[in-house]
Amino acid sequence: MTDPVMSAVIESAASAVAEPRSGSRAATAPASHELLVLLGHPRGAGSLCGALADAYVRGARAAGWRVRLIDVSRLDFDADVRLPSPRAQALEPDLEQVRDALAAARHIVFVYPNWWGTMPARLKGLLDRVLVPGWAFRESTGGTGFEGLLGGRSAEILTTMDTPDLVYRWLYRAPGQRAMAQATLGFCGIEVIRSTRFGMVKSSTPAERGRWVEQAHSLGAHLGTDPSRDGPGGLMRRMLPWVRALRLQFYPMSFIAYWVGALLATPGGGIDPWRFLFGYLVLFFVEAATVFINDIEDQESDRRNRWWGPFSGGSRVLVGGGLDARQLARGTGLALGCAFVACLALIATVPVPTGLAILAAVLVLGVLAIGYTLPPLALSHRGLGELDVALTNGLGVLVFGFIAHGGSLGSPLPWLVGLPMCLAILPAILLAGVPDHDADAASGKRTLVVAIGIRRSLLLASVGVVTAVLLAAVLHQALGVAALAGVAAFAGLHAIGLVPALLREAERGPSARRIDGLIAASLAFVLWFGIVPLANLWRT
Repeated sequence: MTDPVMSAVIESAASAVAEPRSGSRAATAPASHELLVLLGHPRGAGSLCGALADAYVRGARAAGWRVRLIDVSRLDFDADVRLPSPRAQALEPDLEQVRDALAAARHIVFVYPNWWGTMPARLKGLLDRVLVPGWAFRESTGGTGFEGLLGGRSAEILTTMDTPDLVYRWLYRAPGQRAMAQATLGFCGIEVIRSTRFGMVKSSTPAERGRWVEQAHSLGAHLGTDPSRDGPGGLMRRMLPWVRALRLQFYPMSFIAYWVGALLATPGGGIDPWRFLFGYLVLFFVEAATVFINDIEDQESDRRNRWWGPFSGGSRVLVGGGLDARQLARGTGLALGCAFVACLALIATVPVPTGLAILAAVLVLGVLAIGYTLPPLALSHRGLGELDVALTNGLGVLVFGFIAHGGSLGSPLPWLVGLPMCLAILPAILLAGVPDHDADAASGKRTLVVAIGIRRSLLLASVGVVTAVLLAAVLHQALGVAALAGVAAFAGLHAIGLVPALLREAERGPSARRIDGLIAASLAFVLWFGIVPLANLWRT
């Protein structure tokens, strides 16, 4: 690749890609659409990678992008991290410019040869020096989690290689590109939308290399205004942030509670599948609107939160740049609209008195759910959010399922079955506030956990666990609520392990921390109050 003949071939191939005619007018990209092309070949512009990078740049400029090309071979920097923490090693002026370019870029293109399955050492050294903690990613206090800080950016990788593509992809499983896309860029929040490999270089002809350069130009020229949406797999990439925003890990319990309510209303009879579907869609879309609003209203707390996890700290789509507040606001409106349509469809399947009861129940549930964080109620900011979640996700959902399937609002049965479930949910909600405590307090969000402190919250959670078990036992034994048969036994065995763990955690003091395992155990505790009644009712 360094001999004069090869250099001539590269220059010829690059010049074969036509520049846009002076009379043509390229599409104007938004000012925020900055493109950074990092050429990582140690021989820089004189290599085939240099020709590919140059072609891509010219294609992207023709498409209206503002492009900056950085040739790593021309940068002056120490490629080695020489201090215990890479952030403590001062960046050379050239690396400062690279970091500024990365920060400004909306889309980043890496062009380099595949050597020994991965990138050349100099490019790797640049990434080692620039992608430092505190700038490219952050680690939660205690080292229990990481979050990329470069979200909202997309990237693509162009590599040349002498390994047959089938061997590299299927035998070696593309190690270098997977590491770059997942363990490096993805770790920092940058989404790799496309990887293009050119080879085999050693046995290629001038015509083949010319076609590769033309292909690189075409990749740049067809770069859409939003590569993460317009590139290959764009639909899936657009959907993933919404899936994360939904926080689906919290939906199973409400579904089970709804199902229990439906079975309580139809003893000995079959559940109407359409009524069941429309009723659950109402709940699903109300819950979706609720979590979207929570992310919008809790942005400041989520941004400060260093102890976030799968059950706390929000979905992180706003903090990580996967979505913006306007998108979530539109998603909230769409979810509420879908809930309204599903409610109308449900009402159309029932008699008028039942329809009016359903409408009243939906309005109450909707106001309480959305009012969790949305002003003027903002219950989670007044120390009432935990109780609100326990009431709506347990008792409220169960009663709604009962009413939606013909049950009388005045019947005590769904209230009796749902009350222990409500108490069982409260400990899980309290625990979820422990990792959020410091961030909530700093942002002015006065949750119950902030109001009474972490230690008392854990003690209160312990009391909630014991009370839920005792109440289930009393309601079954004293009042003969058959649906609760066996709940106290199964939940009691779970409580034997859960309560001591809660008490031990309470002894650790008032500092916020991640307690994912304990939260998961408390959520599993709640399931006994839904699954056992479900099994009892299913048998009858």
